[in-house]
Amino acid sequence: MSSWLGGIGSGLGQSLGQVGGSLSSFTGQISNFTKDMLLEGVEEVGDAVTELQVSNSKLAEVEASFTTQKSEYDRLRKLYAELEEKLEASEIQIKAQSAEYRTLLQQKDVEISHLKARQSGLQEEFQKLQHSAQSAAIGPAMLPVTTASSTTTSSSVSSYLPQHSGSHQGFHGDEMDLSDVIWSQQEINRLSTEVMRLEAEVAHWRRMSQTSAAAGSGTGDQGEILKLQRTIKDLREEMSREVDEHQHELAAVQDSQRQKMADITRRHRDELAEYEERIEELEEQIQSGGSQPTSPSDSKVPELQKTISSLQEAADQREKQLAELSASLEEAQRNEASLQLERDDALEENAGLLQNYTRLQASVTELQTRVQEQEGKALQKVQLEHEIQALRKNLAASEKEIERLSSLTAEPKEEVEHADILELNTIIGTLRQEKEVLEQEKLNLQERLKKAEDQTVSNNETDSGESEALEDLRAELERREKVLRNTEEERDTLMSELEELDRQNQDATQHMISVKGQLKKAEAELTSLSAELNTTKDKNEALKQELETQKEKISQSAFTLNDLHMGKQQLEGSVKELKDKLGHAQEQNREARREIAELKKTLQEREEQLSVAKAEQDQAGDRATEVQGANEVLAGKERELSDLRRELDEMRSSQEKVLSEDYELKMENRRLKEMKESQGSLKRTVLEKDTRIEALKLEKTQLEGELRQAESKITQQAKQYQQTIEELTRARSMDASALQMEHERAIKLNQDKDMEIAQLKRDMEQVASDHRDTNEMLSITVAGQKQLTDLLQEKDAFTETLKQNASDLQMEMENRITVMTKEAEALKQVLDEKEKQVGGMKEENSHLKEEIDRLRDQQSRPQSLAEPRTLDIITELETEITQLKASRSRLEDEVQTLRRTLEEQQGSLLLSQQSLQAQQTELEQAHARHQQTTQNYDRLIHARDEEISNLQQMVDQLSESRSRADSPPVQGDVILQEEKTQTLNQENGNEKHDLSKVEIEKLVRGIKEKETEISQLNEKNLSLTKQLDQLVVSRDEVGKLSQMILQKDLEIQALHARVSMGVGGGHNQDVLFLQQQLQAYAVEREQVLAVLNEKTRENSQLRSDHHRLMDMIAGKEAALVKLQQENQRLSNMSDPSGSQEMFKETIQNLSRIIREKDIEIDALTQKCQTLVTVLQTSGGESGAGSGGVSSNQFEELLQERDTLKQQVKKMEEWKQQVITTVKNMQHESAQLQEELIKLQGQVTADSDCSSKLTVDYTRLIQSYEQKERRLGSLSQELAQVQQTITQLSTTKEVLLGKLDSVAQTPEAVAAQSSAPSLTVDAPSHQTSPTADSERLQDEVVRLRAQLAEKDNMIRTIQENNHRLSNSASASESEQRSQAEETRQVRERLDALQRSVREKDLLIKSKSDQLNQVSESLRNRENDNEVLKQAVTNLKERALILEMDGRKLKEENELVAARSREKESEFRALQETNMQVSLLLREKEFEMSAVSEKAATMEKMLKDKDQGKTGELNQLLNELKSMQEKAVLFQQERDQVMMALKQKQMETTAVQTELHHMRDKEQRLNLELERLRNHLLEIEDSYTREALAAEDRETELRRRVAMLDQKLATSSNAVENASQHASMQVESLQEQLNGVVKQRDDALIHLRTSQEQVNQYAVSLSNLQMVLEQFQQEEKAMYSAELERHKKEKEEWRRKAQRLEDQASALQINLDEANAALDSASRLTDQLDLKEEQLEELKRQGELQPECFQLPTSAQKVLMRNLFLGYFHTPKTKRADVLRLMGSVLGLTREDVDKMLVDDGRHGVTGWMSSWLGGRGAQSVPNTPQRPTSGQGLNSSFSEMFVKFLEIESTPSLPAPRLPVHDIKPLGAPPSRRTSGAASRAAALGKRPGESNPFLAPRSAAVPLLAGSGSGGSGGHLLMKPISDALPTFTPVPVSAEASAGAVLKDLLKQ
Repeated sequence: MSSWLGGIGSGLGQSLGQVGGSLSSFTGQISNFTKDMLLEGVEEVGDAVTELQVSNSKLAEVEASFTTQKSEYDRLRKLYAELEEKLEASEIQIKAQSAEYRTLLQQKDVEISHLKARQSGLQEEFQKLQHSAQSAAIGPAMLPVTTASSTTTSSSVSSYLPQHSGSHQGFHGDEMDLSDVIWSQQEINRLSTEVMRLEAEVAHWRRMSQTSAAAGSGTGDQGEILKLQRTIKDLREEMSREVDEHQHELAAVQDSQRQKMADITRRHRDELAEYEERIEELEEQIQSGGSQPTSPSDSKVPELQKTISSLQEAADQREKQLAELSASLEEAQRNEASLQLERDDALEENAGLLQNYTRLQASVTELQTRVQEQEGKALQKVQLEHEIQALRKNLAASEKEIERLSSLTAEPKEEVEHADILELNTIIGTLRQEKEVLEQEKLNLQERLKKAEDQTVSNNETDSGESEALEDLRAELERREKVLRNTEEERDTLMSELEELDRQNQDATQHMISVKGQLKKAEAELTSLSAELNTTKDKNEALKQELETQKEKISQSAFTLNDLHMGKQQLEGSVKELKDKLGHAQEQNREARREIAELKKTLQEREEQLSVAKAEQDQAGDRATEVQGANEVLAGKERELSDLRRELDEMRSSQEKVLSEDYELKMENRRLKEMKESQGSLKRTVLEKDTRIEALKLEKTQLEGELRQAESKITQQAKQYQQTIEELTRARSMDASALQMEHERAIKLNQDKDMEIAQLKRDMEQVASDHRDTNEMLSITVAGQKQLTDLLQEKDAFTETLKQNASDLQMEMENRITVMTKEAEALKQVLDEKEKQVGGMKEENSHLKEEIDRLRDQQSRPQSLAEPRTLDIITELETEITQLKASRSRLEDEVQTLRRTLEEQQGSLLLSQQSLQAQQTELEQAHARHQQTTQNYDRLIHARDEEISNLQQMVDQLSESRSRADSPPVQGDVILQEEKTQTLNQENGNEKHDLSKVEIEKLVRGIKEKETEISQLNEKNLSLTKQLDQLVVSRDEVGKLSQMILQKDLEIQALHARVSMGVGGGHNQDVLFLQQQLQAYAVEREQVLAVLNEKTRENSQLRSDHHRLMDMIAGKEAALVKLQQENQRLSNMSDPSGSQEMFKETIQNLSRIIREKDIEIDALTQKCQTLVTVLQTSGGESGAGSGGVSSNQFEELLQERDTLKQQVKKMEEWKQQVITTVKNMQHESAQLQEELIKLQGQVTADSDCSSKLTVDYTRLIQSYEQKERRLGSLSQELAQVQQTITQLSTTKEVLLGKLDSVAQTPEAVAAQSSAPSLTVDAPSHQTSPTADSERLQDEVVRLRAQLAEKDNMIRTIQENNHRLSNSASASESEQRSQAEETRQVRERLDALQRSVREKDLLIKSKSDQLNQVSESLRNRENDNEVLKQAVTNLKERALILEMDGRKLKEENELVAARSREKESEFRALQETNMQVSLLLREKEFEMSAVSEKAATMEKMLKDKDQGKTGELNQLLNELKSMQEKAVLFQQERDQVMMALKQKQMETTAVQTELHHMRDKEQRLNLELERLRNHLLEIEDSYTREALAAEDRETELRRRVAMLDQKLATSSNAVENASQHASMQVESLQEQLNGVVKQRDDALIHLRTSQEQVNQYAVSLSNLQMVLEQFQQEEKAMYSAELERHKKEKEEWRRKAQRLEDQASALQINLDEANAALDSASRLTDQLDLKEEQLEELKRQGELQPECFQLPTSAQKVLMRNLFLGYFHTPKTKRADVLRLMGSVLGLTREDVDKMLVDDGRHGVTGWMSSWLGGRGAQSVPNTPQRPTSGQGLNSSFSEMFVKFLEIESTPSLPAPRLPVHDIKPLGAPPSRRTSGAASRAAALGKRPGESNPFLAPRSAAVPLLAGSGSGGSGGHLLMKPISDALPTFTPVPVSAEASAGAVLKDLLKQ
């Protein structure tokens, strides 16, 4: 802190040094300029061209000086900014000091509690002493009275204690208000006065008891009994007091606990209400979702899941809260247990205390037994028994009370009792220790008293010895005076005069000593007062800096005055001419002031026009119009400024015409007028005129003072303008930033213009003040010159007379001076001894005072609460010691000074009481008026508020009716309906209604803003009424306010009419009307602010004018007094006879005054002697009645001294109170400013958050629209893909349909041909055995039946497949469209609901925050108004202090002037005295010479007869003797003149010292009076602030009551609404349950389809990813194979057609030829071959018979398929494939087995692998068997897919049953293969066992819809089937395990 403060101080020093340097440079420039201007008159140029050149050069110089001054101005502005920053730092320091003062307040509270305890103890002691004195006075027979008195004291104490408890409760609060501070200070004062009174009474009764104790003989035992009674009473009262304190602390603890419980319950209720609202919102959302008519496929399952999840979260939060509450309950239980334990400990300690009580009782009984044994008197025994019984009863009662209190405090409150009991014990111990210490100190003080008395006796003896020596000296003086009278009777008159002078000298020295003592006391008081005033002086440092600047200017003016004195002789001739010119200039100044007043009026009119224009600007909606209006206003302001400049230029030109007579100056003036367009040119012209005024040496200071006053006024106006502009900017803060920038620019321009006007007016006033000052200085200098000339003439005459008389007086006064010097030396020695004694006594007094202060400090510590005896003893000793020492150091002077101060204080007290009464009456009248006006305005404001609330309700009803008419009913969020109606209207498209709703919302917001503005206006009206009561002009403002209220009434009536019109329609009109009203309210607010600013400005102007007039009057009075004194002196000097008479009169007056003072001193000494005797008799005589009288007188004196001390203490306490309140207010103002800044930051942050939220909302809407567009594009792409898939499927079905038709025709032909061939065959082959034929026929019939069944099955399966595929495709398309629609609708609803919820919550939070901020802002505004009032009061006090300082300076100057006058008078008196003495001596000398001449003549006549010779000798001798006598006389006269001169020098020095001391006395008295007045003013302001605080408290209480009522109504409304909502929720819940039950069936159907769709979508996405990879790998191979398959298909169709032709031809040929034989032989061959292979093929699966009857081309195809199938089969089954290939090629089984045995080394596989070159190994991977489900779950997706393909490719075919009738020729393809292929191509759900893996195309081999066996559902997601709409690729053989039935089951399941 120190370094920081040091930095601030150094910075301030540097800045002030820079300011000083700039000022010095500025003054140097001015002086140079004046020299140049003075030299201008010398340069007389006759030619016009040369004149132009000279003027141009001067203009260039002026411009250069202007540039330098401009740079100086910029530098000073920077310095000003730095000083402002330092001021802020000092404000922070002041805040820290205010915190320290807060701690001091807390310490004061502690002191109050200690003082209360002390007061109660003092009361008890006083009553005890009184009763003991009564008992001692009455006797032992009246002892029962003490018991009664003890009961009364306890009752009185108990009656007093509830007050203490009531007051004590005030300290349990956390915050102390101003009323608490006032109350505490009043309590402190009251208690301190009571303490002093009780101490005095205790001292009195102690004296009485001591005297009674000395009188009585056998009262020692009674003293012990009294001591015991006192201790018992003390303990009893301490118990009662502690019980009360315990009760209060218990109540405080209970209150705090109640508050905590109420807070917890309130929080819990708030949270419950929030959760209930949330649940209601969710239920309403469910209900709205259920009531909206949607398609039957729309599902609300996710919404229900969301609601369930939200309810679960709420339930979890509730559980958490319950857990927290349970934890808090457990903690509370633990606390209760701990408190119970502490209670038990406290009970144990209580039991210990009761044991101590019993011990005390036992000790009391023992003491009673001792008393009985010692005295043995029956009456005393009875009395003691009575006492013991009463004490036991009281103890029993106290024990009962303790038990009752312990039962009351059974709850956890024993901690406090325990602590208090411990404190009680400690306090008792400390009290005993302090008692012992005080007794020791009493003994020490008694010893010191004895020593002091001995010293006083010795001092009295020394005084008596000194008085005897003085009497001896006086006797010697009288003897010598007799001798001198005998010898020189003619010089008696001079002796008497010299004695009077000696007496005056002695009196002056005595007076000097007394005055020195008084001055030391006054200086001590002044030091204390100055130490107290240091705090106020710190505040006035800024004002002192300004005063220093003014002092510098005054010093400059003093230098100019010195120059004036130097050039006075030259200027005496030109004074008259200048006076004439000054008269003309004053007239012109008056005209200029009138013009300035007119300009001010025009300025005010322009300001009003400005405010009207700003209002119009606010009304204009468009920003461009506002900017134009502001520019126009600025242009008007600039025009006004230019007009003002022109007028000022004209005024200045007129002044210059009067002042300057030269033609060159006129030319320069005209040219300078042309340059007066900017501020710099104005300053330049002002500087030029200042230089001219300096050249004339007269008018500068006066005009500068006037200009300073105008500058202050205009700065005040500029501040007011800034305030109005800031308020306008605050009102317009809601508008755009561009407008704010325009406003700020306009405001800056206005500020610049106002500053220019202020500068010009300041210069004017400065010039006028300079003019006045120079006039006064000239008049004073002329008068002084006249006086000096007169004095010089008088002094010349006096010197001549003195030279003549000096030689005569010198001889006469030598003898007298020697005697007087001896006496003076003796007296000086006596005085030195007395002064040494006085110094020693003062040192002893200071030591005693230090000891007394130390004792007081020890006693004022909070530990020592009771026993104020030491204080009484110290006060007694102090009074005795001070009185004895004062009697030694001339008690008379001190008593006189005390009496005078008493009289002055009583007079000032009477005056202050009278002024207080007058001020109280004025305050009461003002309060009555203020209350009447406030009541009237409150009524009016309440009426307006009610009307506005009614209007708002009507507008709300209108908006609700509009919203109902416009939008469909929305069940759900009831937080803010306006936002939801807006959103629904946006969806419905009702744009017109939306506009109307937005306008209605704007109306509602405008009405709310109006309400806030009306509340602000009400507060401003209240502050206005306060200021109007203070001001004189109140009726005009009341009229204005009544007019404004009438205007508001008219506007409210118009609002009513508009609202009634607006019910029918016309929202736009309402909007316009309300906007107009808003603008009108803004205009009215600005008008009110302008009126306020005008009133404050007028008040400040009136005050400044009043102060200025008072200063002028004081100056004129001082000048008048001076003139009167000078006239008197001149008149006295004019006649010397009058001066001689005046001299005699002054001497007589002085002698009379001295005699009166001597009489007064004798009377006071007699009084003091009587007082001392009375004191001695009171100390010695104990039982006499005269002692009582002296003690009463002494007590009266002590009481007077105590009252004076109390008054001083009260004044100091009031002063400290005022300082603390001011600092607290400063601290609070700083805090409030910080809080205002925080609130503004919060408001800006909230606005930023709201803007961010709006931006986020728009961004979310944009992203939502973009996602909707993407979804639309995706749906379009999906539709295209589906179209392509459907096209492909249609093409595939067409192709397969063609294949079916091709395959069915040859089957029919074969069936037709087989029957006749068989019939033909039978008769032809009757030779063949019948058994074989019958067996074959049976097999053929059976096979045909099976074929028919299988054909029927295949047809039904195909139909089912077609139907299922169609339905699946249709359902899938429908489901996709419906799912997309439902998803879109759900997303929209979710987004809308989320946005609505977020907006509702945001708006709710923002509205709450806005309400809080508005309330806090209102409170801050009220506090700011109070602080502003306090600041104004402080400013007024500072002004008063400045005025006091000025008055003191003026008084000092007056005193100095008077002292100079008195010195001059004294010198004149001395000179006249010297002249008179010289004249007397001359006359005596002449008389002696004449007498000697007569004697000589007689002698000569006698001796004529004797002879002429003897006569001649005698004559010669006589001549010689006469010459010698003349020489001796001359020497004596010289010596006497020297002694006289020394004496005169000494007397002049003493008189100058006397004058200085009297001046100091006067100054100190004036300081005291000023401080008293200041304290009275502080008290008045303090009472005013207290009354304002009380008014504010009443207002706040009224507002709190209103808010409580509003809270109750709102809570009732909320409860009703919640009940209604709960009923609605129950009904809606029932409806929802019904709707849910109705929808359950549809949802069950929809779930299966949705699950399929979801699975398809998931598997589609996964398979697409995988298949894209496979496509990229095998795209080329797949394309080649597809082309090859297409070619094969085409070839196959051609071959089929050709084979059909061949088959028909062959059948015809066979029928014609021997078909039977050929067929039989072929059949037998084929049957042999087939029977060999049947067993082999049973294991491998079904093998179709086409392979064995194919032509060469077909054999190639078959071999290729077999070859490829070999590589597609797993390795374990490849041996079977090779065997089949061998059977086809005609190889035997043994050869094939041999080749298979050598498989690993050089068999068939090795050959095939070497033959293929490793292609098979590369193309076909090693595929193991089907894995288990566990392996599939652990393996990767690609491995699982490969395994799936391998498993599906295993050809496990059953053994085919081939009857004879099925074997067809080679040209006929079988029906099974073609039909199977067709069916497989048409629908992929056919049984895979009927297909040949070698002949199937690649696309037909993958059954994507077929399941993967029984465990297919548990595998990977990719193993699940996909739709048939997708293209499939790889030809994989199907396993035999997955049959057609399993495939159909899986398909139906899925």
